[in-house]
Amino acid sequence: MRHRAVLCGCGAMAKGWLRALTQSKVLREKVEIVGLVDLNQATADALAAEFHLGDILIGTDLPEVLRGSRADLLFDIVVPAARRAVVAAGLAHGCHVLSEKPMAATLDEARELRRLATAASRVHAIVQNRRFIGGVRRIRRLIQSGALGELTALHCDFFLGPHFGGFREQMDNVLLLDMAIHTFDAARFMSGKEPLAVYCHEYNPEGSWYRHGAAANAIFEFSDNVAFTYRGSWCAEGANTSWESAWRITGSKGTLLWDGGERFEANVVIGSEGFLRAVEAIAVPEAEDSADTNGHTSVIERFIRAIDAGTVPETDGSDNIKSLAMVFGAIDSAREGKRVTIAA
Repeated sequence: MRHRAVLCGCGAMAKGWLRALTQSKVLREKVEIVGLVDLNQATADALAAEFHLGDILIGTDLPEVLRGSRADLLFDIVVPAARRAVVAAGLAHGCHVLSEKPMAATLDEARELRRLATAASRVHAIVQNRRFIGGVRRIRRLIQSGALGELTALHCDFFLGPHFGGFREQMDNVLLLDMAIHTFDAARFMSGKEPLAVYCHEYNPEGSWYRHGAAANAIFEFSDNVAFTYRGSWCAEGANTSWESAWRITGSKGTLLWDGGERFEANVVIGSEGFLRAVEAIAVPEAEDSADTNGHTSVIERFIRAIDAGTVPETDGSDNIKSLAMVFGAIDSAREGKRVTIAA
């Protein structure tokens, strides 16, 4: 089956989606873009011309374009405040929907979208593309192997200073809501643990070019007595980490360091005597399936494969809402100045 897809939201991020859709042989064979929607038709027209999409339906009214194009897929790339209405329209039309993150602008809206997707018997999944990179997949496999012993903690640092302009610089809770969800989702995925509670301090540092919440420190309690700590800033220039953060993951037998790029260092204890015990290096296994390491492309391919097979994709809303609950738990904790429990 070849799917007919409408893409809603034709700003800069849409180009990454279209590159994935046009560069992947699998996606070229399985997905046809039949419509574009944007509040500004000129923006949609320009995107269609840039990617040589030909004679497709372009408009500003999503339900009208969905009907006219006979789409069965909706790719939702709108700003978070518009997500609920866009996803609801897609589901009402009978489309499976793949959304940009975050899943919703509030946890209540996310729960509503889960109910709508269930009622419509359609998939609503989220583009958590950063869990589909080699490093994250390799770390999950190492943890699952037991080579580090029992997992005890994950710690990460995220420090960058991007000047986006546009809506991000006016958002509330910009770091936690727009970026940290990638890191929180990766921590959930790599550890295989459930988030239970969080204490967070959020602030906007001196010199920040964001209106609100460009930095945060958070301590999460995961299941099985595992801790996850996050230190992050989106206005920290001068010594950038990777976009994937810099990680230290500890177990009962050893530690893994990952710079968020290509450098891994994993050591386990081999000595039984001395103040500091001797250690030896161990290898970090490759990802189980290289097809799961292509970021955005892998997410969309897995989404299409799940629809065709009648299964649930890895980033389905039923799973992703747990990562979103971590975000809103951190926001609630920062606002209230206390530890809060996390409930999806």
